[in-house]
Amino acid sequence: MPEVIITYETLYELLRKEKIRTELQNLDPEFFKHVITYLNDKEAILQSQSKKDNIFASAELEKTKTQLKNVQTILKEIYEKRESKIVQAAQFNARTNSLQDTSAMLPEEETLYNELLNTLTSFRNGILFSLLSKKMPDIVKQKDLKTENKTDTIQIRAIQDIPEFVGPDLEVYGPYKANETMELPEKIAQNLIDNQQAEKNENT
Repeated sequence: MPEVIITYETLYELLRKEKIRTELQNLDPEFFKHVITYLNDKEAILQSQSKKDNIFASAELEKTKTQLKNVQTILKEIYEKRESKIVQAAQFNARTNSLQDTSAMLPEEETLYNELLNTLTSFRNGILFSLLSKKMPDIVKQKDLKTENKTDTIQIRAIQDIPEFVGPDLEVYGPYKANETMELPEKIAQNLIDNQQAEKNENT
C-alpha cells in the first residue's frame, strides 16, 4: 500500500465525506500516525518562519498559523463526526442485538464502540429488563460483550404456569405450562429459577 500523504486538502476532503455520507469512511490504518507527522512538520515550518525577519516571512508565518489552526478545527470535526456515527452504531446494536460492521473503524475507535456497546447493553438489561420483570433496576457491568453474545442456554422445567414475558433481548417468551420443559438463554432461565417459577431439568 502506498504511503498516505496528509495535507490540508486531504483532511478537508475527508471531513466533507464524513459530513455527507451516513456510513463511517475508511481510513488508512496508520491515519493517526500520519496526522501527527503532518502536524509536526507544520510546527517545524512555523518555528523556521518565526526565526526569519522580513516582511515576506511574516506573511508566510501568519498563513501557516492560520492553516494550522484550521487543520486543528478540521481534525476536531472529523473526530466528532466519526464519534457520532460510532455512538449511533452502538445504540442500534444495543437495541436490536444485531451485528455491526466495524471494518471502517480504527482500532481505537473499535475499542470505543465496544465499550459503549457493553455499557449501553448493561444498562438496557439492568433497567428495562428489570422493569419489565417487575424488579428494581440492577446494573451489572458486562465483562465482554463478544462472549456475552454467545449466550449459553439451560434446559429448565416450569413448576407453575408462566405467562408471556419480554426478555432482555426484547424477544417475547412463553407462555409456558406447569411441567413444560424449555431451553432458554442462561440469564432468562436463571431469573425464572430465582423467582421459583422453574427449576433445572435434571434429566439433561
